[in-house]
Amino acid sequence: MPRATGSLMRSHSTAGVPIPLSHPFSPSVPEGALLLTGATGFVGMEVLARVLERSDRHVVALIRAEDDDRAAERLAATLDTSCGEAEAYADRVTALAGDITAPRLGLGERWEPLAERVGAIVHGAASVAFDLSLEESRRINVDGTRQMLDFAAACPDLERFTYVSTAYVAGDRRGTVYEDDPGGGARFRNAYERTKHEAERLVAARGDEIEVTIVRPSIIVGDRRTGWTAAFNVLYAPLRAFESGIIPVVPARKRSPVDVVPVDYVADAVHALADAPEVEGRALGRVGGGDGLVEVRAHGAGRLSAPQPTRTGATRVRATSRRPHRASCA
Repeated sequence: MPRATGSLMRSHSTAGVPIPLSHPFSPSVPEGALLLTGATGFVGMEVLARVLERSDRHVVALIRAEDDDRAAERLAATLDTSCGEAEAYADRVTALAGDITAPRLGLGERWEPLAERVGAIVHGAASVAFDLSLEESRRINVDGTRQMLDFAAACPDLERFTYVSTAYVAGDRRGTVYEDDPGGGARFRNAYERTKHEAERLVAARGDEIEVTIVRPSIIVGDRRTGWTAAFNVLYAPLRAFESGIIPVVPARKRSPVDVVPVDYVADAVHALADAPEVEGRALGRVGGGDGLVEVRAHGAGRLSAPQPTRTGATRVRATSRRPHRASCA
């Protein structure tokens, strides 16, 4: 797949880690390209697949790596997973080594030439860890978003900056929180919620300068048809414990359904909303909502071939009933 060529120079991340970088790349990146961060992540790889499958836009994937060759290796592995064959779209993806927390994204002299070619940005790179310190989480989620916004402002032909956030920016607020609610005044359960909220405020504040859209998914789980997931966390640990017989019950609060959405639905939404003119300047939740409530105990027992656990409270999850889709890049 295309990568930068030329002699090497050095930049440094905010952690002081040297990043080998190349001189301004050759014209392998056409004008109007989409810059995607988080392309090797759970949601990012699915967004990448949809851009390649459903548009003709060239994709520049900014990947944390030692150099462009290592970035290309990581991207190739991602394409093999999401598309089935990395070479199928090799001429439409450029892997760039960079760091969203580094000055000028770690791009050095490549900042300006890349900005001249980028026509859209989808910023999905983030730390989703709940146990990071607030300082470290801010460095990645807030400062990284600020760096991306600065780059977006330098793109003369930018159409849209799409930010992948979370539905949990509302923190522990009670009652109905609407999409156009700017938030504030809430307490947050962890550094992840707080820093995603703070990053959203940065994005919204730049709305007079660049076109922005914020997408807020809830808890993301595997593909709705196949169950495939790249990340076995959140709900998967207790379900595995139930499957293995370690726990005989699924504890839950009677009035606390867990809102989950499948990764394919989230990726479909990010791809579609990034180009939708009517959502410019808006924040949009992508959650399961009240439709399709599924009993975890019955659903999990059927899928895992295990007896139903004893219910202690209403152990429900919100699930989406949208039309199934799985991107196939080949």
